[in-house]
Amino acid sequence: MVSPAADSYTFSANKSKASTRKHNSPPDSSLPVPHPPLYTPQTQNLPPSLSLSLSLSDTHPHTHTHMATSILLSSPFSSLPHLPKPKIISSRPPPIFPYLKPSIPFSSTRQLPLKPLRIFRKISAVGGSDASVQEEPLVGEDSAEFDLAKQKISSWIYFTGILGVVLLVLDVAWIDNSTGYGKVFIDALSGVSDSPEVVMILLILIFATVHSGLASLRDTGEKLIGERAFRVLFAGTSLPLAVSTVVYFINHRHDGVQLWQLQTVPWIHHLVGLSNFISFLFLYPSTFNLLEVAAVDKPKMHLWESGIMRITRHPQMVGQVMWCLAHTVWIGNSVAVAASIGLIGHHLFGVWNGDRRLAIRYGEEFEVVKSRTSVIPFAAILDGRQKLPKHYYKEFIRLPYLTITALTLGAYFAHPLMQAASFRLHW
Repeated sequence: MVSPAADSYTFSANKSKASTRKHNSPPDSSLPVPHPPLYTPQTQNLPPSLSLSLSLSDTHPHTHTHMATSILLSSPFSSLPHLPKPKIISSRPPPIFPYLKPSIPFSSTRQLPLKPLRIFRKISAVGGSDASVQEEPLVGEDSAEFDLAKQKISSWIYFTGILGVVLLVLDVAWIDNSTGYGKVFIDALSGVSDSPEVVMILLILIFATVHSGLASLRDTGEKLIGERAFRVLFAGTSLPLAVSTVVYFINHRHDGVQLWQLQTVPWIHHLVGLSNFISFLFLYPSTFNLLEVAAVDKPKMHLWESGIMRITRHPQMVGQVMWCLAHTVWIGNSVAVAASIGLIGHHLFGVWNGDRRLAIRYGEEFEVVKSRTSVIPFAAILDGRQKLPKHYYKEFIRLPYLTITALTLGAYFAHPLMQAASFRLHW
């Protein structure tokens, strides 16, 4: 059984073919002339099959639904009438030289130069706010990463025990004037010169020689005696010299020649305090691996790349410069200037020596990290060589940085206690 829609489709198609064959033939008088369809103005411009379907639907209202289907099936889109395109009269004057054509015709679809887009991408990459900029994978290590799930309680108990033993040995063998050699060491250097500036420079020079010298011999030393034994040797010699330098500076910071006095300036105290606080965030990246510092875990030379390393590849140098400048501005005498010159000079040497050692240890990996970072803070970021991640701030919301922040605040309020402890030593 054929459906009404299919029957309507056959009838419309046959009438369309017949109308096409007789389009240009003369009219036959023997054939009856059909009455004009209803609503002629709406159908006179339509194709024959579509016009016939509309006429049938008007004549037989009950076939309205089937005729709609017939219209869609019997009338392709190409047969629909097309409105003539309006002729646009150009107001452009005729060309002076009509036979000369430009080498590149004007087109509205011509591509614009991409330089502004590249500049925009470079600027957005510096700020890290463009989501289309892909984050480069780290070649070095993720600094300050602290996974609590990987920590062992036994390791931290061992660390606490080692720290207590080290402090006890340091007090007995070096700090205590009755048993230690710290005062003897300071007296020997004071006998070289009565100038506190000279003694300050000598203390820093000795510390820098031992500290940087042993660091340069690290690869050889670890092969001879092992990583843990070399770390004990390194800390056992560097720590007493560092304590002597700090204690002497505290006890003699007001000696020498007063060069300026800015402590009465209202805002200078806040500026110095803020500079000191920020400097400690740069000074102590060694807190990233405290268990290795105490030789609980096997020490190794790290190639850090994230966190503070994105700002500067040598944060200890930057932090030391900030600390020295802040204290020199606040104290304003020749001893502070001498201490600052010695400490900054040591850390500048450490920049060169540290890069040299990392290049020997890591080779091409260090060259990649070096190309992405800078010694001067923020230089690589401004150059576009360092592309900050979208959530860069999260690299600082970690336990090591929070620990440094707490210790820095504690050290600020503990200044009177440190000064009193240094005065009792009489170094």
